[in-house]
Amino acid sequence: MPKKISQSADHIWMTEPVLFHCNKQTMATNTYQTEDPPDIEEVQRLALAEFRNLRDRLVAAGISVTTTLGAVDSPDDIFPNWASTHVTDQGERVIVYFPMLNENRRIERRPHMMNLLERSYRVALDMTSYEVEDRALESTSALWMDRIHKVAYSSLSARADRELAQKWCDFMGYQFVPFETRNHVGKPVYHTDVLMFIGTEFIGVCLDCIVPEDRARVRASLEATGREIVEITMDQLREFCGNSLELTSKDGTQKLLMSGSAYRAYTDAQKAVFLKYVSEIIYTDLPTIQKYGGGAARCMIMELF
Repeated sequence: MPKKISQSADHIWMTEPVLFHCNKQTMATNTYQTEDPPDIEEVQRLALAEFRNLRDRLVAAGISVTTTLGAVDSPDDIFPNWASTHVTDQGERVIVYFPMLNENRRIERRPHMMNLLERSYRVALDMTSYEVEDRALESTSALWMDRIHKVAYSSLSARADRELAQKWCDFMGYQFVPFETRNHVGKPVYHTDVLMFIGTEFIGVCLDCIVPEDRARVRASLEATGREIVEITMDQLREFCGNSLELTSKDGTQKLLMSGSAYRAYTDAQKAVFLKYVSEIIYTDLPTIQKYGGGAARCMIMELF
């Protein structure tokens, strides 16, 4: 009997940083990063505390968390963007491996981590060979997956190759909705999960950063899902309001994860919409991770479906 597809996971993967700091290799595409201070050990100390606070908040909220340990040569491994997991219509658990743009992000996909995942998942698709062509499609950060309706949204950038995204959609049976974006400095928003997220009954999206010629088409696709849409402003985008994620607790209720800066930037009216559909908004401050990594709460999660 076909298994009902869920939009949100009840089990997640997080990678604890060993030497987190600004990744200079990614700064050309990620305009939200800041150069390291002289003492990067202090950056690591602060980031580790932020990581553990977020993990502990998730566990307290009833989310199952598998934690792995990063390495000193991959400063961004706190953001596990190299794989995605899925449950097929027949109920099989499968995994997809993705090509990363920068060399020190490619090594995050370590053999022992892959072996751990492959104990529970069959490898359905491995796209990592495209790295030799310097082409990237950085997993659920590049593709926001509406798993219920099988639609994948992608903000095209150096980290989200249009042709590779189409190949993934064709293989997985998803409709592809690509679009161009411009952020506050006129560059593409480097990851789709910075500007939008999709829950079971709601969507958060910064339509203003989508170029005018694509905006109406994206809006129409989102509206067609029947979910309630919460529009994020450009100012809220910079506070990582779009970098949020619905998760399912052990008690079966949905929770919404975001950073403290995002929580404070949302209006009471916007939060009231979310709280119609989730039992709790989980948040904690991630200032060091956001400042030097250019990512926030959703970036730190690999969903384990």
